[in-house]
Amino acid sequence: MTRIFSAVVLLLLVVGVIWFLPSPATLMLVATVALLSFREYVSLASGFGASLFRGVTVIGMLAMVVAVSFDMSVVVLVCVSLVLAASSLASGRGGSKTLLDVASSLFALLYLGLPLGILAAIHASAGREAILLLLATVMVSDTAQYYGGRLFGRIPLASTISPNKSVEGALCGVVAGVALVVVYAQLVLGPSSLLQRVSLGLTVVVLGVVGDLFESQLKRGVGVKDVSGLIPGHGGMLDRIDSLLFAAPGFYLFLRFL
Repeated sequence: MTRIFSAVVLLLLVVGVIWFLPSPATLMLVATVALLSFREYVSLASGFGASLFRGVTVIGMLAMVVAVSFDMSVVVLVCVSLVLAASSLASGRGGSKTLLDVASSLFALLYLGLPLGILAAIHASAGREAILLLLATVMVSDTAQYYGGRLFGRIPLASTISPNKSVEGALCGVVAGVALVVVYAQLVLGPSSLLQRVSLGLTVVVLGVVGDLFESQLKRGVGVKDVSGLIPGHGGMLDRIDSLLFAAPGFYLFLRFL
């Protein structure tokens, strides 16, 4: 019951902000998600022995969220890279941990800042319907994977990373996610061919599965089931957006170039 209640509250909040408020509100929402996710990311990175340059990293991550909307992400990435490299000289850790610390700090911009900024960019450029299509596709696919795996799961998808995930569950997620895109993408994004809609659905769903497995790999590396207990019944913020972090860039690139 707690899991369902948390999901409903989150869904109403996210859809309400995206649908009823202007683009800057969505930008504020994703920036808040980035901050909450960053706390969990720091915990994961610490489990691998990294010591992040938190001040520089969190500023750089938020700058990346904003910069994506203005096509300035490369500039932010270059500037933060230089500052992080310089910060390592004054950290006092040095030695064999230097590269780990700098790389883990910089990865926060790519893993969190970039995809969450892309969500705001999709809202601003393609409209509220487009971002809700993306969110719905990921959510429907995740749900189909969970229940499909419980009903039909026999063959492990990645047993060393996430033992509960199955090939059958993943296929259920692919079918459900692609079907949703095929039915609704033309209404949301304009005229398109069946091949384009199927390709878009596959892009979003497959990248979502990869994102889920990637976060599972990080958690297994530090020996935790959930990154935090922030969302009752669901774990942490990263546990909720892991698929989206990979699916959003694929969705954005597909819309922009294909």
